[in-house]
Amino acid sequence: MTGRISLRRVHAEPQAEDGLRVLVDRLWPRGLRKADAAVDLWLREIAPSHELRRWFGHDPARWTEFRARYRDELAGRPDRLRELMAHCRRGPVTLLYAARDGDRNNAVVLLEVLREELAEEARVDEPASPVCYAPPDHGHT
Repeated sequence: MTGRISLRRVHAEPQAEDGLRVLVDRLWPRGLRKADAAVDLWLREIAPSHELRRWFGHDPARWTEFRARYRDELAGRPDRLRELMAHCRRGPVTLLYAARDGDRNNAVVLLEVLREELAEEARVDEPASPVCYAPPDHGHT
């Protein structure tokens, strides 16, 4: 079973359907006290490296390259991705981020990668369909 995965800004009000709320930023969000945060798990190690985060700087012109570089970083940290995938298999997960741009941030890339990996995993686990053979065509058209 794979639960629903969604995105939400960490400053937004928690929703009942959020499930496990996972902060996926390397730095704790400014202006948010840990005591007030509705964060169940903080996976800072799955966030982009400090160097990549600084390089990106939330510049929309760098978004495409950021996505590619962050995917490369994630590929180099399969243990962190597997940990998050395990939570996703158990039930709903909401990836939390602090960025103001809801369309271009690391959580968006992470969501894409998780969905791709979980879909691939589901395909591998599916039983193979039986081979179907068409009747021989004996030269009839």
